[in-house]
Amino acid sequence: MAETLSVEICTIVQVEGWPETQAAFEAELSRQLGAALPAAFGEALPVGGWLAVRLAPRRFWLIAEGRSKPNWSIDPALGCSVSLGEGRMRLKLSGQHTFDVLGACVAIDWDSPQAKPGSALQTGFHHVPVLLLRTGTEACDIFAPRSFAQSLIDWLRI
Repeated sequence: MAETLSVEICTIVQVEGWPETQAAFEAELSRQLGAALPAAFGEALPVGGWLAVRLAPRRFWLIAEGRSKPNWSIDPALGCSVSLGEGRMRLKLSGQHTFDVLGACVAIDWDSPQAKPGSALQTGFHHVPVLLLRTGTEACDIFAPRSFAQSLIDWLRI
């Protein structure tokens, strides 16, 4: 069991640029957020009060604490956005045994460079897709579907 486990509501907005407007989409989103977006897949960077995670070539998750409202907008000619926060919960785990516990249930090599603090990894947890965000050497956040969160909490507390 992780020594600390907390569950939080968070705002998640998925944004994606159209293939033919990707460069303009990223430039405009960066301008509105006031910082460069992550360049590498799985990279998570704080930008404009949000945590930007690059999930795919044209797709980002923008994550904020609590129920924040975006102060930016996506031009439909450049891309699209959809709110995911109502369907997800953020589980924050920390402690000396966090990655021992997670190592028993997800196929991630926590010692690899791709799993360093500040990395986001998509995987399955008991056949349910989750996003894991490594927040420290002994800490990780799990973004899980709301319908699966309680089962996951119960399992992590055993």
